[in-house]
Amino acid sequence: MSDKTNPYNTSARADILAAFFHLVMNNMTDRKTLANAVRVLAMDAVQKANSGHPGAPMGMADIAEVLFNDFLSHNPANPHWANRDRFIMSNGHGSMLLYAVLHLSGYDLTIEDIKQFRQLHSKTPGHPEYGYTPGIETTTGPLGQGIANAVGMALAEKILGATYNQPGHQIINHYTYVFLGDGCLMEGISHEVCSLAGTLKLGKLIAIYDDNNISIDGEVDGWFTDDTAARFEAYHWHVIRDIDGHDASAVKRALQEAQSNTEQPTLICAKTIIGSGAPNKAGSHDCHGAPLGVDEVAATRDALGWSYPPFEIPSEVYAGWNATNKGQQEESIWQTQMKAYQKAHPELATELKRRLAGHLPTAWSEKVDDFLNQVILDGPEMATRKASKLALEGFGPLLPELFGGSADLTPSNNTYWSGSRSINEEMLNGAPFGGNYLSYGVREFGMSAIMNGMALYGGFIPYGATFLMFSEYARNALRMAALMKIRSIFVYTHDSIGVGEDGPTHQPVEQLPTLRMIPNMHVWRPCDAVESVVAWKNAIEKKDGPSCLLFTRQGVKHQQRNNRQVQNISKGGYVLADCNKIPELIIIATGSEIEIAMEATKELQSQGKQVRLVSMPCAEQFEQQSNDYKQEVLPNSCQKRLAIEAAQGDFWHKYVGLNGHIISQNTFGESAPGSVLFKHFGFTSKRVIEGAQRLLEQ
Repeated sequence: MSDKTNPYNTSARADILAAFFHLVMNNMTDRKTLANAVRVLAMDAVQKANSGHPGAPMGMADIAEVLFNDFLSHNPANPHWANRDRFIMSNGHGSMLLYAVLHLSGYDLTIEDIKQFRQLHSKTPGHPEYGYTPGIETTTGPLGQGIANAVGMALAEKILGATYNQPGHQIINHYTYVFLGDGCLMEGISHEVCSLAGTLKLGKLIAIYDDNNISIDGEVDGWFTDDTAARFEAYHWHVIRDIDGHDASAVKRALQEAQSNTEQPTLICAKTIIGSGAPNKAGSHDCHGAPLGVDEVAATRDALGWSYPPFEIPSEVYAGWNATNKGQQEESIWQTQMKAYQKAHPELATELKRRLAGHLPTAWSEKVDDFLNQVILDGPEMATRKASKLALEGFGPLLPELFGGSADLTPSNNTYWSGSRSINEEMLNGAPFGGNYLSYGVREFGMSAIMNGMALYGGFIPYGATFLMFSEYARNALRMAALMKIRSIFVYTHDSIGVGEDGPTHQPVEQLPTLRMIPNMHVWRPCDAVESVVAWKNAIEKKDGPSCLLFTRQGVKHQQRNNRQVQNISKGGYVLADCNKIPELIIIATGSEIEIAMEATKELQSQGKQVRLVSMPCAEQFEQQSNDYKQEVLPNSCQKRLAIEAAQGDFWHKYVGLNGHIISQNTFGESAPGSVLFKHFGFTSKRVIEGAQRLLEQ
């Protein structure tokens, strides 16, 4: 596009801005006044905080006004109404737009909260954070993840509707709306998830692209010249091109057109001016991520004809925005529909309510214990990735909310159990949309963020799998799950150099300890089928955060336990093999290395050594136990300790001390059979015995 035809290049901007401000000042409508309330709240809050991003809120204010006042079905008095439309601001740096519209619409977000923008413990943090502010559907800021979460929410809506809606009873029936900018579209995750959204025909997903041609570094023409519309058409999206984002009528028509297409997700490409309303900084990266400044704020008030002081909104503007009465009426109509649905389909209604509430089935604990007892008695010897599938076979029939998937590694990850129904296969066969399993394709990051969206939506316990090595691709989505304290279950197989012949590109070394570094993440590395089942049980029952389940490619031996030991697995660490007296040495191990550690422990005990073996499948869970229990397992009286784990080993100094001994994998691996590599790198009972003897001799 040339300068002559592109109004967002510098050469044409002055004339466009002059015409725009003339229109604002001389033809201001009531609708424009409502939008201007968003602009002034955004610029005032950023100015007061002396920090923030006023450009996007001011540029998208007109679009937000049309969406919230004419289309969005929501109830400010009940932000958790199940059938509400979801709204996600993927370009989360523009958070003041979201805070402004939530405040104006009637949510429990006061003008004092707006004044505390970006301050400690406020309800208006720098980027939208799930759980802090009513009406915030997900935490956004890392660009691209908001649209990914939205794909997960739209997917959840479509599956839940296909599962529970009945003729004459459309109980789950709403839209998912997303705002996103150039940055979201540059991030690779947007390619992963938007491609999949088109394939899955998520027709109730509507994204509005803030096409303002500006990012932090300036005009994006030097680094982002994609034909975005063509790209999304190639993804099989419905694309509405070149909408004037400051023309309420044009925005309204575009949204109506988007709603009319239920077979494709829609991208509305809205041309906007960043910082719209600011006479000297609009259209420039100067207003992207910095306050406008006192003089420009004053000039903007004059340009907009806004005569009120900072943070003062006239009553008629509040009245124009307030959505409480309308929202309560909409929810009341839905509640009436729900009562009719419950009368016609009582079992479905009861199950849907349970799932949306996040409760496990009433018989969960009893049936899980029965299944675990069966696993203990059978004592199968297998790779823990196969034990993971065994757990799914036991838990899957109990949990219709369990939704699985894999990033193109289903046969290797063992995530498809006998009750799985593939959405992909059913779509290809022309069946109605539904199922409980999704082949995500090679999209580790996208898969993980979509899972987060499903967890946030409610009614699902999502799990998704890949090799542990490729958790690297998904890392920021894992962090976001932990930050939001949501129940996403990340399954990682091929957890060490035991991968074997695929070599160091596929052999994780540093991944396990760095996953443990994520606050609120529980990382389970079970040693056999029994610990694998318990790991799954704990991940399912943990409602306040995500879990990583790490499983072996190679087979492992079943370990004998008594009932108390089985119960203590859920505590994250427990005594697997004990000595007759007070231990003089404690060996700590996880996963496949338990087998080696057990052989060494038995040999040392046969030599008369007082050696205890502790299995530590989940250190985070162990740390949550009482001090008495932790002392029972790892008493201070025994300071001679040895840890063994086929991963980078610095983590274990926490438990063995600086003078303890650690057998770990501190270099990259090699390409050879896994058993050969374990011997090559010293993961043998002989080496454990030698290390133990050195400690005992000190």
